[in-house]
Amino acid sequence: MLRARIIPCLLVHNGGLVKTIRFGDPKYVGDPLNAVRIFNEKQVDELIVVDIDATATGREPDYGLIASLAAECRMPLCYGGGVKTVEQIERIVALGVEKVSLGSAVAYEPGLIEQAAQRVGSQSIVAVMDVKKSGLLGRYEVFTHNGAKKVGSNPVEMACQLEALGAGEILLNSVDRDGTMKGYDLALIDSVRNAVRLPMTVLGGAGSLGDMRALVDRYGAIGAAAGSLFVFKGKYRAVLIQYPQPAEKDLLSAVG
Repeated sequence: MLRARIIPCLLVHNGGLVKTIRFGDPKYVGDPLNAVRIFNEKQVDELIVVDIDATATGREPDYGLIASLAAECRMPLCYGGGVKTVEQIERIVALGVEKVSLGSAVAYEPGLIEQAAQRVGSQSIVAVMDVKKSGLLGRYEVFTHNGAKKVGSNPVEMACQLEALGAGEILLNSVDRDGTMKGYDLALIDSVRNAVRLPMTVLGGAGSLGDMRALVDRYGAIGAAAGSLFVFKGKYRAVLIQYPQPAEKDLLSAVG
């Protein structure tokens, strides 16, 4: 039976785990390695970890942290942040990471996807599009550097280009919905999902398991990712790492 993937997304800032709202106002929510251990116990489908400092400050990935995360992780791990070269991708994969996500690197050097796919396989290459509405008309545009730098591409055109270059998956992130817990941006997802056939994971806005179930009902075998939903509890946003129980997850992720 086909199933959707239910995926926590963890953000690393100054060595700690944080959660943002619209890519700003990072709130400390714990230790990354401890979070991974808890998610191991909860048998999550997959885990995304993004170092939000690396690209913004122009530094290389923290290979020590990546090695520690990979050693702890008992689920497929996707790492992103500061990755600019094929050599870096190969090094990260060699540490035991199943997928490497590329955002600013492929926005400005799209040829990197083709090179990386040839070296480590397209299944290990996740192309990230951070999207928000921009300008007087509020059109969707792709941004990089934590939402600070406009690429000059609309997400549909860019997704088609990424697919043609050999990306194995697209991670579509709504900056406007990040941390708001007001639901996914279905109009944005529709536009990209209808344009490409690649596996796709979406992020930004999930406020309940009902939001994820609605996503699966609409798109089938998609990656339903969330940050706040899995680290906050209740209206006061108390920090509590959580994930659906196995039986609940089976109902949530069943396709068809």
